[in-house]
Amino acid sequence: MPDVDPRISRTLEVRDHEGELRRWHLLDSGPLLAERGITPQGTLLAVHGNPTYSFLFRSLVREDIPWRLIAVDQLEMGWSERTGVNRRLQDRITDLSLLTDALSVRGPVVTVGHDWGGIVSVGWALDNRHDLAGMILTNTGIHQELGESLPKALQLATAPAFLPASTSLTDTFLRTTIALSRPPLPREVQDAYLAPYRTRARRKGIEHFVADIPADADHPSRPTLERLAEGIRDLTVPTLFAWGPRDVTFSDRYLRDLIERVPHADVHRFEKTSHLVWEDADVAGLVADWLRERVGPDSEQEAEPWRPVSSYAEPALERHIGEPIARLAADPAHAHSPAVVEMSGADGERREISWSLLNRRVDDIAAGMLGHGIRPGDRVSILITPGADLTGVLYACLRIGAVAVIADAGLGVPGLTRAVIGSHPDWLIGITKALVGARAMGWPGRRLSVEQLPTVDRAALGVETSIAQLATSGSMMRELGAPLHAPWPEQDADAAILFTSGSTGPAKGAVYTHRQMSAMFTAVGDTLQLDPERGLVAGFAPFALLGPALGAPTVVPDMDITRPGELTAPALAEAIAALGEPAVFTAPAALRNILDTADQLDEYGRAAIASAASFFSAGAPIPAHLLRELRTLMPQARALTPYGMTECLAVTAIDLEGIEEAGQGSGVCVGRPVPRVEIAIAVMDKEGRTTGETSQDPDVTGEILIRAPHVRDRYLMLWRTTRTSMRFPGWHATGDVGHLDGAGRLWVEGRADHVLATADGLFTPVQVEDAAETVPTVRRAGAAVVGPRGTQQVVVILETEAGYRPGRTGRPRAATTSLQEAVRRTVRDRSGAEVVAVFTTSALPTDIRHNSKIDRAALSRWAGQTLRGEKAGAL
Repeated sequence: MPDVDPRISRTLEVRDHEGELRRWHLLDSGPLLAERGITPQGTLLAVHGNPTYSFLFRSLVREDIPWRLIAVDQLEMGWSERTGVNRRLQDRITDLSLLTDALSVRGPVVTVGHDWGGIVSVGWALDNRHDLAGMILTNTGIHQELGESLPKALQLATAPAFLPASTSLTDTFLRTTIALSRPPLPREVQDAYLAPYRTRARRKGIEHFVADIPADADHPSRPTLERLAEGIRDLTVPTLFAWGPRDVTFSDRYLRDLIERVPHADVHRFEKTSHLVWEDADVAGLVADWLRERVGPDSEQEAEPWRPVSSYAEPALERHIGEPIARLAADPAHAHSPAVVEMSGADGERREISWSLLNRRVDDIAAGMLGHGIRPGDRVSILITPGADLTGVLYACLRIGAVAVIADAGLGVPGLTRAVIGSHPDWLIGITKALVGARAMGWPGRRLSVEQLPTVDRAALGVETSIAQLATSGSMMRELGAPLHAPWPEQDADAAILFTSGSTGPAKGAVYTHRQMSAMFTAVGDTLQLDPERGLVAGFAPFALLGPALGAPTVVPDMDITRPGELTAPALAEAIAALGEPAVFTAPAALRNILDTADQLDEYGRAAIASAASFFSAGAPIPAHLLRELRTLMPQARALTPYGMTECLAVTAIDLEGIEEAGQGSGVCVGRPVPRVEIAIAVMDKEGRTTGETSQDPDVTGEILIRAPHVRDRYLMLWRTTRTSMRFPGWHATGDVGHLDGAGRLWVEGRADHVLATADGLFTPVQVEDAAETVPTVRRAGAAVVGPRGTQQVVVILETEAGYRPGRTGRPRAATTSLQEAVRRTVRDRSGAEVVAVFTTSALPTDIRHNSKIDRAALSRWAGQTLRGEKAGAL
């Protein structure tokens, strides 16, 4: 067994449920801990499923887990005895208890289960509650509804004609399980899983395990499964669910069921991992952190219990979300003025929705939702393009206390799929295109359409009703005098789950309470100075949702919302004209395209675009020269660039005058904190890792920390990520790197993970990129590194003006000698960093949502492969 210390492998003879002596194999780290002089804090009792064995849990033997690991090979499995007995679920639970009695295992015990071993471990936990201190379950299921189909992988495996052929006659079932991991497991690890099951006789236990799946009411193990499924509800010990969502057997539907039965459980989903989540992700590291915080002796000695970052900050004015809509609808001066403008409706015509109509629509939909059974706390995934329908549904959800799940189309189909499935929605409301995708990809949630669909389409898509029908029924109920609404939601109840851009990994769901979301609207409104007379052109689709809560009329330009960088000057001019003198917000990538398409403006368009009162762009640092160029189109507009993120919008803000006053510096100056926001810096060591020390002194470079009443509450089902972001108590660690200057302004210098730890010292990516972008013909630069931290070498990959091809990333090639020398010299002179190689490409890889955040990790992977002489593909 690779990676397993032979000293922890042992066998033991114990009488089983039939009273016969049976030989067990197990991994027992007790002797190893004793050799190291470590007194264990308790026992981790790890139980594998089918067709693995104790080898699965080898990673739990590590110095930061001072617990004795007892990982068993269940009888008939792994290296334990083949007895010829067909063991049922209850037999396995009883056998395990007899083993732990023989080992004199006493509390505190934390059970660890995987696959069907999870069910066995729950059975042990229920029968040994006096010793139980915690429970960890990974990719398992505790219940299977009668009549509910088994996962397709198990349907085939359990078919009587196929069962022996796949499980014991051949090793197909075993090899299929091993093959689920991506990337593939190392050969020696695959061989280790195969080793105990080389013959048919040694695989018989695999066959019996599959046959013991109690899917039918008359199955012998069905009563035991029902007992465990109900009994787990009474286990109030600390619980952790660690999950690989790409599991073809125990999918997220089983996780949803477990969360419903154990609502206090901590949950962490490792995106892009599969059934063997212990092999695909650092589950042992998660367990180490969790034990320390939830179960270990330190968990009872914390000076202060966990609480969200927002609770440390100066509170914002409390108000119920959506109140401005009702207030403006009741004001004769505004009731009939536009609240939402759709530039390209279904019929291609512009449509205006007044405050009065919007308020009535929200009330009707809210009443209809309640009448249809949507309740406070239900999660509602909203898949509607920006406009009146999206606005009405969102604010109706917020009004009745349903939790709105917002994952915009800019994530792309794979990212959107992960976000929807991972949010575990109870309801899914979407346009027809989204409903087709939901049906095809098996997205969870009861489905509602926006418009009323023909009967055949409703049946094909599994749609119950439509928002149009809910609004009609809600209106009728109100006319008949039925109560309009449930009470306003509690301020600390969940309000929304907003998904990040996915630019630094799989998109994360940031959970906001009503209090935090209201504070966010206040912060954005104060920063952008929006009001009923000053509307908002939302050139970045998610911002269209903010306007109504701020009492600002809102319009989304005629554009592809999945490609915000392709917004054109004529489309922007038309949207500005619809509101008069609005504030304009776009994604950073749109700036260059607006300038590039300015020659398409006619006289009317130039006059319209010049009427903008202010211009905002955020999502990535904005170079001052782009803001200056934009002034040729918007001479009267105040050019403001706020800094913020999905987890906290907004943090700082600065205008062009402020940028010019700040002058040249390391990184991009994003200004001073907006009201009620505090900033600190987490100091880094020479290898670019935070040390635990925080500072608010000028010119200290490190990870940017923020504190504000509008910082998100937590990440959805990402327990470890939430704790990592809050490792500095009272602060949210942004993952960005930068520094404060002597005037209290913040300078952003890239992502903390992308810091260049070279032999000459630390450099931030923006330092290198800003320098490279001053070289003539360079349109945009991306900084990459190769080699180990502390001795990394810097590589620069460029977009050039002549070679840029939007949306067409390709294989970079070496830059010309003159360009290489110019970049090397300029970067050395301006930042002090030495560049070892310079390449050009048609377009740098960026995130889908913003089209702006450079994927520097991809650049580094490509550069490393290329400089090692390996074949590297396109970026």
